[in-house]
Amino acid sequence: MKQSITDTHCHIYLEDFRDDLNVALDRAAGAGVNRIFMPAINFQSTERMREMHHPGIEFFSMTGIHPCEVKPELIKVAENRLYDDAGKDEFVAVGETGLDYHWSTEFVSEQKRSFNLHCEVAKAARKPIILHNRKATSDLLNIIEQQQDGSLSGIWHCFNGTEEEGRRALDLNLYLGIGGVLTFKNAGVDKTVSRLPLDRMVLETDAPYLAPHPNRGKRNEPSFIKFTAERLAEVMDCPPEEVVRVTSRNAERVFRTITS
Repeated sequence: MKQSITDTHCHIYLEDFRDDLNVALDRAAGAGVNRIFMPAINFQSTERMREMHHPGIEFFSMTGIHPCEVKPELIKVAENRLYDDAGKDEFVAVGETGLDYHWSTEFVSEQKRSFNLHCEVAKAARKPIILHNRKATSDLLNIIEQQQDGSLSGIWHCFNGTEEEGRRALDLNLYLGIGGVLTFKNAGVDKTVSRLPLDRMVLETDAPYLAPHPNRGKRNEPSFIKFTAERLAEVMDCPPEEVVRVTSRNAERVFRTITS
């Protein structure tokens, strides 16, 4: 693939890349990746994001608190910071936020409060919201439906829902983030994705997590997005170049503050 590829969800700023960041970015550029969008895990993430540079890649930052980072004492403190950050041109989206019932259900009410806050911030700033969802699909989509006033848009990151859930997400003005799980043989995501429209999908890695086949189990990195693109092309029965063209265009639509 000679086209430019957009990685819409990559934690390239994490310590996992500390020892070979420049080499990993060289590989990404060599694979055609020219844009990397970096979701926040917490407010400390943004400092590291500012250090990301490569001559062949544009980097875009987000602000937000991952649901697994949410604690009761953080909610009130986070509100002013989120509104302040989201109003800055430096941040092109709000997230990642959402719900995660896999690791713990101790702070479910706090996760919901945080998620609702992120939705309000995204609407006020007129920026997309990036959604993390693990074992919480019904609650997540219900909250989006309650928050949707026509101005909320975003991405269901690491989509692995059913066809019905995917179509409901599309109706709620969400795009579907397609990552390495698509390539996992027994995940079943490929069958679901094949019945949903390519023009509402974006590519992502979630690096350093969820490396696609044939690198499953290894540290993920942006250059591996080519394997997901190739698999999506097979699933959608179209050329890889078409997948790259459409998903990159979709990314531009989602992150509508991009002007470069």
